[in-house]
Amino acid sequence: MGPRRWFPDALTGERVVLRRHAPENLRAFERWYGDPEVVRLTRYQDGPMRHDEIERFFAARALGADSLSMAIHVRDTDRLIGTCALSQLDSDNGSALYHITIGEKDAWGLGYGTEATRLMMGHAFDGLGLHRIALSVFAFNERAIRSYQSVGFVIEGRAREAIWREGRWWDEISMSLLDSDWAAMDPEPASTATATAGGGAGGRTGSAIAGLLGRRR
Repeated sequence: MGPRRWFPDALTGERVVLRRHAPENLRAFERWYGDPEVVRLTRYQDGPMRHDEIERFFAARALGADSLSMAIHVRDTDRLIGTCALSQLDSDNGSALYHITIGEKDAWGLGYGTEATRLMMGHAFDGLGLHRIALSVFAFNERAIRSYQSVGFVIEGRAREAIWREGRWWDEISMSLLDSDWAAMDPEPASTATATAGGGAGGRTGSAIAGLLGRRR
């Protein structure tokens, strides 16, 4: 087995393929995060992101080396429909945070996000040897909660009445998935992943993941 890499070339499922973001994907981010219906599910502030905020977010989250961010494409058409990422890697404890946005609204409810999450968890646990992945989701996003639970995430707590939406308070739900949960879900590999030919990520995350992979497994 060759060395494990923080960034794979691609994670390929039956219906979606995940790839590194390209600079031209900024146009999609501008459309997604400027849409009130999309940002309602992802943002604490009640309103779309400003153009300059989207540019900074894209540079840091999608193109930066400090998070493992992947573009979600429909496999048959190569259409870009969303983004997902692992961030805040804690190499000492083998943990990270997970984020996903399906930005194209006509792709909601079709299972693309669930498969993308499954592919990312396969890479996190089987590829990188992480121990724990955590996320947070607003209580009104019931579709996302069901999707996460189908992958194996469990609810471990909630911040009560943490966000104001549509004239009422909603809880923010904390969920997590452990490597033991993942192993119990399905022994089959979640994806076909190809390691990046040019090496791992640079910067702080690259150093952290190198230390993690040097110690674990």
